Amino acid sequence: MRDPVHNAGFSAPSNRTLGNERRHVAFAELVATAVLMLCTIVAAIVVSAGIARADIGSTVVDSDGTVFVVALLLGLFFIGIGGLTGLTLPSRHRHRH
Repeated sequence: MRDPVHNAGFSAPSNRTLGNERRHVAFAELVATAVLMLCTIVAAIVVSAGIARADIGSTVVDSDGTVFVVALLLGLFFIGIGGLTGLTLPSRHRHRH
């Protein structure tokens, strides 16, 4: 049976020291971060344009404003709970062997 993977991602195996690979790993992390940032920006622009074009806000508010307010408050509550959960997670420290 194979051993479980302890280090996934861009890190090198724990039983081998890094030489010149540090630059390649750092560059790969930089490229991955930049691409993730770009994709997030593109997704935000597309969603914003879709909301602006659909004009859902005025349709919902015109028919029943209380449902819109409740939905907005619930959304803000869930965002706050998610942020609080993210802040209370224990930090991961690397153990040196």
